[in-house]
Order: sequence, then structure tokens, then C-alpha cells
Amino acid sequence: MNYNQSQRAAAAVVQLGTRVDRAAANMTNALALFDIEGGNCQINLIVGEVSGTKIQNTGTNNQLNADVDTGGDEVLCAVLDWDDDEIGSLYTISGIPTDAMQTGQSGACEGQTYPIVVAPGAIDITIGATSSGSVKWSLWYIPLEIGAYIEAT
Repeated sequence: MNYNQSQRAAAAVVQLGTRVDRAAANMTNALALFDIEGGNCQINLIVGEVSGTKIQNTGTNNQLNADVDTGGDEVLCAVLDWDDDEIGSLYTISGIPTDAMQTGQSGACEGQTYPIVVAPGAIDITIGATSSGSVKWSLWYIPLEIGAYIEAT
């Protein structure tokens, strides 16, 4: 059976929640990827894809963080070494903060196993060293409060 785009989008919303896309950009330290506004949200999946320019061969440790408005930053995953990752490489997290960011350099990787609840603030990336390469990010979430939403920065 063939599904049209609206059917695929509706199925994704039912399964994962609302999708937010962030355009490809070079990753720099403490770069905000998404803003969480108006209340708590549940992140069901976050995926990065190397797009346009491959990751430089420099050995760079990276991790995602919740930079909340009240309180300290919360690590969303342990570090992963991005090193010479090719265009099409994928990055996800398991949902367990002590697990390293997951990668699929062949264009496939494990999806997020556990949802994460985040308070208002931002999702940002910590980069161990500056390197070239651009990554586009997509995030699927469910608002947990009236008026809560997530947007790309």
C-alpha cells in the first residue's frame, strides 16, 4: 500500500508527536538547537544528520544538553566523538543521560528508546573542539502543559 505525505505525517504525529526541523548549520560550542517555551514538553525523538559538509577529521567530543531557564543544565547524553563522519551520518540519543550519543555512519542508527521530559529553556550542543561540518536536526515532542511548545532556533 502506498501512503501519501499527509498520511505519513499524521501517523508520525500519533506515534511521536509534533515534528520541528532545524536547518543544517555548522555546529559550534553551546549552540542552541531548539527552544522550549510555555511549559514542560516530552521529547520522543531527536535526530541529527550530517548534511552538506562532512565532519572534519579532528576528534571532537559532542553531547546534547537541556539548558533550562531555572536550575542548572541537564545532560541528555554522554559524549560521542564525531570524527570524519560522512554526509548522511545520523545521530540520536537513547533517552538515558549516561548513554553516549548514538551514531549511524551508514545512514541508520537506533532510535530513542526512552522519552525525556524537558522544562522551558533550550536544547543545545556542547562541542569539544571546533571543526567543520554541518548537521541538520529534527525533534518530535508532545507538550505536557497548555501553551507549551518547542521551536527551532
